[in-house]
Amino acid sequence: MADILEMYVCLVCGYIYDPEKGDEKSGIPPGVPFEKLPADWVCPECGAGKDQFAMVQE
Repeated sequence: MADILEMYVCLVCGYIYDPEKGDEKSGIPPGVPFEKLPADWVCPECGAGKDQFAMVQE
């Protein structure tokens, strides 16, 4: 069974990081889980840090 990659939402602007899509603007390829993003990664929409994201609850 494949691992389910969790999506995270920016609490500042509502941007959703979808690991299946990655973050093309920041050079993050598809398949990178949120936990593996660089510590200095920021929201591509508003610039908020990783600490401003929360896991999307189903």
